[in-house]
Amino acid sequence: MEIKDLNIPEIAKLFDYTQNEDTKSCVNKMLFTPLPTLEDALERQDILKGFIANISLFENYSYSRIDFRETDYFIEKFNQNDYLPQNIKLKLNLYKTLYHEYRSKFVQVVLLLNRLNSYIKNLPTKAFPENYKKELLSMDDYLSSYRLNYYDNLIRENKLRIKHVIEFFGLIAEKKSKKLEIAFKDAYTRFETYISIAKGIKAHQFIFPEIGHANLSVNDFYHPLLKSPVKNSLQTNCNIILLTGPNMSGKSTLLKALGICVYLANIGLAIPASTAKIPFYNNIDVFINLNDDLQSGYSHFMNEIQNLKKVITKAGSGKPGFAVFDELFRGTNIDDALEISCSTLKGMLNFPNSLFFVSSHLHQLTQMEEIESGKIACMHLDCNLNNESPEFTYQLKQGSSDIKIGRILFEKENMKELLKLL
Repeated sequence: MEIKDLNIPEIAKLFDYTQNEDTKSCVNKMLFTPLPTLEDALERQDILKGFIANISLFENYSYSRIDFRETDYFIEKFNQNDYLPQNIKLKLNLYKTLYHEYRSKFVQVVLLLNRLNSYIKNLPTKAFPENYKKELLSMDDYLSSYRLNYYDNLIRENKLRIKHVIEFFGLIAEKKSKKLEIAFKDAYTRFETYISIAKGIKAHQFIFPEIGHANLSVNDFYHPLLKSPVKNSLQTNCNIILLTGPNMSGKSTLLKALGICVYLANIGLAIPASTAKIPFYNNIDVFINLNDDLQSGYSHFMNEIQNLKKVITKAGSGKPGFAVFDELFRGTNIDDALEISCSTLKGMLNFPNSLFFVSSHLHQLTQMEEIESGKIACMHLDCNLNNESPEFTYQLKQGSSDIKIGRILFEKENMKELLKLL
């Protein structure tokens, strides 16, 4: 997978409604980790749909972050020999300061865990797939075994005694001996991660695509980081789409928007669109912001060659792949670029299980026989001329664009006159 040009760190912020750093890290990990199978993507969709269907339960989801952090640290570092030594009951009776220390920690842990457990108990498990239903029940069993309601009532009714504190700390020691707290913490972090992502999906009105179809079809998709994005739609009927259009027409932004939709769909998340049918891809590679690689000594053009080689090698396995190349071969002269672009586009036809999007400013490519026959689709981003000034609509349309605005902009900026004076 090559997805750095999709700016996933910023995309992850759209789903960040987290309460603590562990959950924030888990959200980022989920956004950056591809899923191995279609079944995994469908299961995650179903889990998130379950949370969204019950999102009203989490509208006021909150707790003291300090209490959470301190409780987490206390349970993680809890040592039976330190907190439950011999004669602890006598010591707590004799030393008020020690008892208040124990009592304070008891109250903090019980009240927080009981608050967390209320969110789990109120969530109907029938809304979730079987595997996650088991995880929810396991978390509930873990917290219920602490008898939290019982101890919570003792606190609120002012009936708490030393024996209760010792008893509860004994329960912690028992679970620590079996390392049950580790499994619970991992599960609860995932629980909060799903809540956070579900809130993001709801807030931004993203939709779940149908995943696993043979052809790509996306309606009203857009780039979610733009304040006023233009929505576009497309449906593929072949495995290569050549995207043309003048500079500044929005080709790169459109390709990023499409790449984001495909990637989010393939990790089981909702996407910025109105409806969509998206295949499950084993490989997703997006190359848009390509620069010279000084560390490896590669030039811009050599980077393009290496990236193309990696994608074609993976496509040769026969596994479905999705690849985007923005302004392919712009790192070499126009004659070489035209020749090898034609060879590349023709060669991509040999990998029907992969879908390739290639943008180019080389208008001559639109005259290829494969484009005229429909084997390779050609699309463009619309641009109109109004009084010799370009007006970009950023709308995706079928066919190629023959508008050349380089000369227009050159003259509009009065460059001819300026250059005469030099």
